[in-house]
Amino acid sequence: MMWLYYAVGSALFAGATAILAKVGIRKTDSDLATALRTIVVLICACLMVHMVGSYEGIYLIGRRTWIFLILSGLATGASWLCYFRALQLSEVNKVAPVDKMSTVLTMLLAMIFLGEAVTRYKIIAMILIALGTVLMTSGAGKSRKSGNRSWLLYAVLAAVFASLSAILGKIGIDGVESNLGTAIRTVVVLILSWLIVFARGKHRQFQNITFRSGIYICLSGVTTGLSWLCYYRALQMGEASVVVPIDKLSIVVTVVFSSLFLNEYLSKKAFAGLTFIVAGTIFLLL
Repeated sequence: MMWLYYAVGSALFAGATAILAKVGIRKTDSDLATALRTIVVLICACLMVHMVGSYEGIYLIGRRTWIFLILSGLATGASWLCYFRALQLSEVNKVAPVDKMSTVLTMLLAMIFLGEAVTRYKIIAMILIALGTVLMTSGAGKSRKSGNRSWLLYAVLAAVFASLSAILGKIGIDGVESNLGTAIRTVVVLILSWLIVFARGKHRQFQNITFRSGIYICLSGVTTGLSWLCYYRALQMGEASVVVPIDKLSIVVTVVFSSLFLNEYLSKKAFAGLTFIVAGTIFLLL
């Protein structure tokens, strides 16, 4: 059951990430913030690779594994860019539930492409998680930018890319030490994010980043790095259709922190949705 501890750790760090990132990107372009925090994530990943001494394993990685690791990294980068743009456009309590729809999609893809078992508990879990997501999205507090619905498109895209990343990552890390796999994928994300920053000329906004925003962006990178290391270790040890939903319980941490530190309102309807998501995750452990 060691995979369970890693999955829970991933959820805790991921939940903190959303809040730290939200504060950091209030006055900073989301693409530039993503590129900067990815540097921190890569440093964390490389430190872990050095600590466990798995860097020599890079010479043993086959062509097929390289392809899936790179594809997984590209999907992750796209998910991050969309997710943090959505966070910049709307409230955390609105964006996070939509992003968690990647849970249901990942479970379906894992059953189809990875041959993971279809059980009645998983079916019930998917229904509960989907219903909870809908309730949370429709019951979240009204944003000052509620008239701008573009955040929803970015949040949906983030969920789709996150799901693809999980499946590709599950295939790609087969036979690869989890920390090394995480570091390789992070390099891909770093390259993708900085290419977008320079292509759009957003690197010129670097001088406009305040010290406070920079600190929060870096902290969100640290928590992301820790979350990733736990998450991909759990994926390597357990089934993707179970690991991913547990990781997505980070929404509980996110909701609590958003209420405490961002003063975001959670209605009774949204709370009911959160309860359904938690219940659906518990069903996966039965």
